[in-house]
Amino acid sequence: MVKLSKLYTRQGDKGTTYLLGGVAIEKESLRVEAYGSLDELNSWCGMVRAFLDEHENFHDLQNRLKQIQHDLFDIGSELATPPSSDWTPPTQVQSSDIAKLENDIDTWSELTGELRSFLLPGGSQMTSSVHITRTVCRRAERVVCALHREFPVRSEVLIYINRLSDWLFAAARFIAHTCNEAENLWEINRTK
Repeated sequence: MVKLSKLYTRQGDKGTTYLLGGVAIEKESLRVEAYGSLDELNSWCGMVRAFLDEHENFHDLQNRLKQIQHDLFDIGSELATPPSSDWTPPTQVQSSDIAKLENDIDTWSELTGELRSFLLPGGSQMTSSVHITRTVCRRAERVVCALHREFPVRSEVLIYINRLSDWLFAAARFIAHTCNEAENLWEINRTK
């Protein structure tokens, strides 16, 4: 367990922060942006869990999201570890975690069916919050990919984040289906 003795240390008051192991780094660095984006994504996952809490149908989905939040913290700690460090985070995402996401996607896709067009994000607050979380995930993925161009990131991390955005899209469709919400499709040839 991580022990946090104080909420503020004043060490970051001049625009620097510290990676795991005590290496100083500028707060605007790509590495800090990457794990900060994952922190934002994790917070949005928490928001989705709060919406799901209001519905008894989504207990399993809530539990999966909680596990995903743990996975995001694991990835964040991995990205907050300097490349020169001998320390390896005790838990890291693995191919088995990616397989769980893919299994959920396949299960939900069978239930919701194929899409005939792009989907307009929306619906209930709950479904909309999942779509927002998906777009935050896509942004976090872009930042992690940019970091990967400078400092190699494990392939499992890159794949996991990519698959997670797919998982969130499938979850939004699953929630809409379960709650009998209509999906609004993009009408490419609509009359304006």
